Amino acid sequence: MRVGDKAPQFELTAHTGGEVSLKKFFGKKPVVVYFYPMDDTPGCTAESCAFRDSYEDFIEAGAEVIGISSDSAESHRRFAERHRLPFTLLSDEDGAVRKLFAVPSTLGLLPGRVTYVIDKQGVVRHIFSSQFNPKKHVQEALRVLGGLV
Repeated sequence: MRVGDKAPQFELTAHTGGEVSLKKFFGKKPVVVYFYPMDDTPGCTAESCAFRDSYEDFIEAGAEVIGISSDSAESHRRFAERHRLPFTLLSDEDGAVRKLFAVPSTLGLLPGRVTYVIDKQGVVRHIFSSQFNPKKHVQEALRVLGGLV
């Protein structure tokens, strides 16, 4: 996956129940999709809470935020409730969507932490990968959204 590629289509179970497809946003709004390793770990909690704390900025930019990990929808529900996360968390239990987006692992062990900014036409406009600087994912995504027309 590279900047300029069309984002792969997928449909996953949301923490609120039901299925969410990336395609439903195309033609309507940009989407920030962030892949994170696991609910309730220090880095993932910091990253998700940073997205929460800046969520109004994403809404003002006209974008939607979606978090994806291999945790179950039930784990996501508890995580979202515990940390008051206002955006959708999707369950990719078999890692198929992570593979579609070519999210690398860290040190060959940990699922990678990568954020994709996808414009409303479904084109990947930015990819940011940093396992050890989770809050910077929010800054990078907002910076790129500010430049999208």
